[in-house]
Amino acid sequence: MTQVRSELSRFLRTETVGGTILLIAAAVALLWVNSPWGESYVTMTETVLAIPPLHLDLTLADWTKDGLLAIFFFVAGLELKRELVVGELADPKRAALPIIAAIGGVVTPALIALAIGFGAPGMDRGWAIPVATDIAFALAVLAMTGSRIPASARVFLLSLAVVDDLVAIILIAVLFTTTLSLLWLLAAVACFAGWALAQHKRISTPLVYLPLALVSWYALHEAGIHPTLAGVALGLLTRVRPDPGEAEAPATRLEHLIQPISAGLCVPLFALFASGVPLDGKVFGELFSDRLALAVILGLLLGKTIGIFGISWLAIRFGVAKRPAELGYRDVFALSVLGAIGFTVSLLVAELALADVGDGSAVELAKAAVLVTSMAASLAGSALLLRRGRVHQARQDARALQREE
Repeated sequence: MTQVRSELSRFLRTETVGGTILLIAAAVALLWVNSPWGESYVTMTETVLAIPPLHLDLTLADWTKDGLLAIFFFVAGLELKRELVVGELADPKRAALPIIAAIGGVVTPALIALAIGFGAPGMDRGWAIPVATDIAFALAVLAMTGSRIPASARVFLLSLAVVDDLVAIILIAVLFTTTLSLLWLLAAVACFAGWALAQHKRISTPLVYLPLALVSWYALHEAGIHPTLAGVALGLLTRVRPDPGEAEAPATRLEHLIQPISAGLCVPLFALFASGVPLDGKVFGELFSDRLALAVILGLLLGKTIGIFGISWLAIRFGVAKRPAELGYRDVFALSVLGAIGFTVSLLVAELALADVGDGSAVELAKAAVLVTSMAASLAGSALLLRRGRVHQARQDARALQREE
């Protein structure tokens, strides 16, 4: 249990730093594209970096979306596997509330988005844009403004976001697989089997795992499945329990090695290439008049908050789950508002869902809606957390005074 808590604390600290870098990268992209040098930003994102022998002709923006995010999803897969086996989600009683809350935080935004945007171009898959919570962004806000909130708040938010990401991963696999090449899919499955066998045989050399990872990514890309899912699959196939006499399990070692790269480089670079949305009077006007934009905004801001808090209140009220230690309903509400921070996965889904809609303006509008809503949710959540932090601090001071007396 001490090791699990230590790992959780390390994860929170790393994601907090990564979330801060993520915000800086997004701000740089927004300032750059809306500056007099905006054309250079567009030129950079559309620059093609090709590998002719492999028939890979991807722009730099596509490489960050399909390539670098695979590393992010690998870390997410490792974290999900660890949480399911030895972490908070391994205990059914502790796992009940974040799992139920995550489901409410996925279903409600999707229903609201469908209801508002029904019939709008791209909404056949665009309803999935507001279903995901950004772990790094949300934890960064919590760390900066919720330092006086009990530690159980961080555990609840992390567990909720991990389950939330799992659902988003499943949606990406189901919604955005159009044409499927069976031979390439079998090649990817063979790579996954080789990875699992190597883990079973306790092979530790990267000379085995690195080729398997690269080939599995390429095989999924050629199969017509979004290649970032290779990262998730490999993470879930990695061993999380150490053998007797083994200092660390492979999953722990890989997280120590790769997570700083993911949080400090891969995700910020994706944000840099994905967040460059021109913001002018026309865009801001459409944000509050276009049905697609409203579906994303209300799906995230209202859907996430109502879904997470509402289902949590019902689950606690009827005894299905227990409220986290030392957290009141107002604390849970503040954390539910943070759940409306979509960002990384929401931007990815927007690009995948709306890539073929119109002249590309739908993608830019949806991304602008995600950015504006995520910022609004972070500001509102921060205000609520600061207020709740003062309440918890006052209670601690009162208890300390009573002990002194």
